[in-house]
Amino acid sequence: MQKINLLDYTKEELSKEIKPSFRTKQIYQWIYHKYVDSFEEMVNLPKQLRVELEEKYTFKPLEIVKVEISKDGSKKYLFKLHDGYTVESVLLPMKKEEFDKDGKRIHHTKYTICISSQVGCKIGCSFCLTAKEGFKRNLTSGEITSQVLEIKKDNNIAQERRVNIVFMGMGEPLDNIKNVAKAVKIFSDLDALAISPRRQTISTSGLSSQIEKLGKMNLGVLLAISLHAVDDELRSELIPMNKAYNIHSVIQAVKKFPIDKRKKVLFEYLVIDGINDDEKSANKLVKLLNGIRAKVNLIYFNPYPGTNYKRPTKQKMEKF
Repeated sequence: MQKINLLDYTKEELSKEIKPSFRTKQIYQWIYHKYVDSFEEMVNLPKQLRVELEEKYTFKPLEIVKVEISKDGSKKYLFKLHDGYTVESVLLPMKKEEFDKDGKRIHHTKYTICISSQVGCKIGCSFCLTAKEGFKRNLTSGEITSQVLEIKKDNNIAQERRVNIVFMGMGEPLDNIKNVAKAVKIFSDLDALAISPRRQTISTSGLSSQIEKLGKMNLGVLLAISLHAVDDELRSELIPMNKAYNIHSVIQAVKKFPIDKRKKVLFEYLVIDGINDDEKSANKLVKLLNGIRAKVNLIYFNPYPGTNYKRPTKQKMEKF
C-alpha cells in the first residue's frame, strides 16, 4: 500500500492524526528545520512512534533526478514523483553574498525558487513547451512544498535563511487553487519553512473568477499576471483561455485583489519578435495598466524546437 505523504498535512490537520498533539510540532521541525531524511533520525520521538510513522507515512514525495546549472548560477531541477511523472523547479540567485574589507559577511545570498503546481497544464498557451504535453494531474500541497524543501536542502540553505517563492513553474496555480492555498499556509507556518506570504507570488494566466476567489481567501500573497498581449485577438491566439477570461475581466479582477500598499501587481509580458514587440503595443500596455500599482516584467521569448516564434533582439526589447 502506498504510504501517506505527511507533507500534505497542515500542522493542525496532523495534530488530529498523531497523539499527543505536541509531537506534531516536533515532527514538523525535524522535517522543515533540520532536514532529516528518515523518521529514525527524530530522536526525541518515542521509538514505537517512529516505527508507526515509518509504516504509515512518507515525507519524501519526490526525488531529484537531474540538475542543470546555468552560467548565471541558476539551477533547474527535474523531480520525479511517486507515479513516475516529472515536474521542474528553478533556483534563482537574486543577489550574491557580500563581504566587508575584513572578510566578514554582511549580506547572505538571496534566492527565489520557482515551483510547479501541476503535471502539465490545461491552458494550452501557444508559446509554451509544457502545454505540448497536455495535462496529467494536479500536484498535492505536499508535492508543492517538497520542491522548496528539497532545493533548500540540496543547496545547504539554512532553515533561517528565507527565500522568495514564485508559483510560476509547470501548470496553472489557480487551476489547482485548493492545494496551492494549502501550500501557502504550510510555507508560512513558523514550524515549517516560515516564509511570509509577502514573499510568495502566485502567477496566473488570467482565470479572473479564480483571481477573485483567491482574493477572498486573503492569504496575503502577491499576484502576477501572465498578460503577453494588449488586445483580445492576439491574446486569444497566444492564450486560448482568453476567449473565456478576456483582458477586461482580468484587469477588473486585479483591481479588486487585496494587496499590501507597499507592493505591486506583477504583469509578465513575454516579448515575441514581430508579434507583440511594436511601439503601439507598448503604448497600449501603459494605458491598460493605468490606475494599477503595477510592475511589468519583460521576458525574452526562449525558442525551442518546433516553434515558429522568435526571440526579439536586444535593441527591440530596449525600445519596447
